[in-house]
Amino acid sequence: MSVTDEIKSRIDIVHYIQRHVPALKKAGRNYKACCPFHNEKTPSFVVNPERQSWHCFGACAEGGDLFTFAQKMQGWDFKEALRELAQEAGVQLEAQTPEQKTRSDRLDGLRALLADAAAFYQRELRRDAGASAYSYLTADRGVHPDTAELFQLGYAPDSWDFMLRALRSLGHSDDDIVEVGLAVRHESGRVYDRFRQRLMFPIRDERGRTVGFGGRALNPDDQAKYINSPQSPLFDKSRLLYGLDMGRRAIRETGAAVFVEGYMDVIQAYQAGYHNVVAQMGTAMTEAQVRLVAPRYAKRIVLALDADEAGQSAAHRSLEVAREILSRDYAGRLSTDLRVLKIAGGKDPDDVLHEGPERWPALVDAAQAVADFVIDRETAALPANASLQERQAAAQAVLPLLHVSENNLYRQENIQKLARRLRIGERDMLAWAQARRPSTPQPTRPAAQGAATADLPPEYWDNEDASVPPDEWGGLADDSAPTPSRTQAPLKRAAEAYCLGMLLKNPHLLAQVNRKLRELAGDDDDLLRGPLRELCAEDFSQIHYRTLMTHLQNSMAQDDMEPVEYLYRVIEGELETEFEALLIDEPAAVSQTMKRNFQVDFDDIWRGSHHRSRPGFSLREELVTRALQLRLARLEHERVELQYLQEETQTGSESDPGQIDQLRASIMLSMRAKARINLAVD
Repeated sequence: MSVTDEIKSRIDIVHYIQRHVPALKKAGRNYKACCPFHNEKTPSFVVNPERQSWHCFGACAEGGDLFTFAQKMQGWDFKEALRELAQEAGVQLEAQTPEQKTRSDRLDGLRALLADAAAFYQRELRRDAGASAYSYLTADRGVHPDTAELFQLGYAPDSWDFMLRALRSLGHSDDDIVEVGLAVRHESGRVYDRFRQRLMFPIRDERGRTVGFGGRALNPDDQAKYINSPQSPLFDKSRLLYGLDMGRRAIRETGAAVFVEGYMDVIQAYQAGYHNVVAQMGTAMTEAQVRLVAPRYAKRIVLALDADEAGQSAAHRSLEVAREILSRDYAGRLSTDLRVLKIAGGKDPDDVLHEGPERWPALVDAAQAVADFVIDRETAALPANASLQERQAAAQAVLPLLHVSENNLYRQENIQKLARRLRIGERDMLAWAQARRPSTPQPTRPAAQGAATADLPPEYWDNEDASVPPDEWGGLADDSAPTPSRTQAPLKRAAEAYCLGMLLKNPHLLAQVNRKLRELAGDDDDLLRGPLRELCAEDFSQIHYRTLMTHLQNSMAQDDMEPVEYLYRVIEGELETEFEALLIDEPAAVSQTMKRNFQVDFDDIWRGSHHRSRPGFSLREELVTRALQLRLARLEHERVELQYLQEETQTGSESDPGQIDQLRASIMLSMRAKARINLAVD
């Protein structure tokens, strides 16, 4: 692409002229206004968005492209117009070297070759050899002959050298034919046609120049249903949208681009009168494809991919790409509303456009917001009794996509919607989402002279006065997952590490904790079997801690060896590192952090000041209190889940009074248990 072509591709002539001629308004397929270069009362100045050109049909009788308008309006010569427009378009200007001129001429020659090939294929479709392809296209797929002509559809005969002979006759070389992907050179040196017995779809860039082909197999024995041109100097499927040359005007007028999966989807839509439809080349939308339409033409992109699992997976991957693009768009230039079109009954866009095209506008208007689509998709497979870990994994998959193209108000509403769907506390979900939100890079400032650095405690540190409030529970299923806040998670992890570490080093104390829970339950069997049952893995939010707690319980249930010996035998892999860290005595842990400097002095200081030397300190009582606090956090989290279930049951289409009563009883039982634990802790 030459420099001038690249500038034209980045600056839309209609938008540019409207800045200088505000009265320019749409009139049919064109835009009209009174000519800015002479006085007139009847508009005769016309801008054609398809050709990206302008013309005055009045006294001036002049016309041209973007450059000629800028020259005439600004009084620039061509060099000045080139420099100014290049700066506006963000195109780097360099003097064209002889090598660059040679390359530009060569690319023009390859484009001419592909244009010749498209004409040959198109001609064959109407001949006897293409009768079956023409019948399939018109009779089976319902494509009107005028539509086929408009898209220059063609037919590649069942021949090994049809295109080779045709292009050679025009003087094109085998090397060029191979380079653009119309032929293949075997390792033996033989050259033969790539496309044989296929319905041919010329693929054009946004300026309408043929850059490659897609071929649909007509022989049922062919393994590949569709094949495209290979990567070439002109063809890069990640940077192309099929049908954009035909649809960019409609995309600009409607402000929306509908992305579909196949060529026929675009053709059927265009034939039905819906011209703002393009097909992504590949299994998922790419950043280059998004930038072809946003924000230059469209402020909304609707993904209308096939209804099968492959199509829905492609939609999900496309949203991931969009999230990455928009997360880097700190200036908000791309600000695009992304939607997903889902068609009931498992139909594809091609089916709807062929069977009932009048339904298409309503379907596009009803396209789902990104949030609704990803929430539905990621939670659909969750069982009704999904565990906390399963629900957290679903949240982890959904949250990054909830930031795509949503303003703050809708983003918060969507996160709350996800929280209700997964029965996780809204405050925890909002805090977690905030932690995942991409932040705008800020310029770094040099540190002030002599400024003190933050003095953060080591990871194992546990402030004995900092208990974990119950409503700050929100543990993740994976230690690597984001945490609700920068301060809550370390405190919660420290509290869990303290309890588990003390239990691993003193397994007999687990019986004391469970004895306290039984005392609090008293004679109430419902409490004993429910919210005040024995301490277990579910009281810990960290996945490694839950596993270690299960091993600890198993070690206490066997009599063959000491619990610690049993643990050393069964724990292995990365869990072993966590296990050994929890077994480190506090003096040893602090000493490791100090890199064992001043070890003798440190031992003396620790023995003299450690909190266990406080009069009246009891390790058993301390551990029991911390364990009860963990249970409080768990009960609060479970209560939130129960309330969500109660809300869903009461507002559902088929309300079950028995289930509502059962949920209400469970909530009341949990509150009774919390009251008893709070009294014991206080």
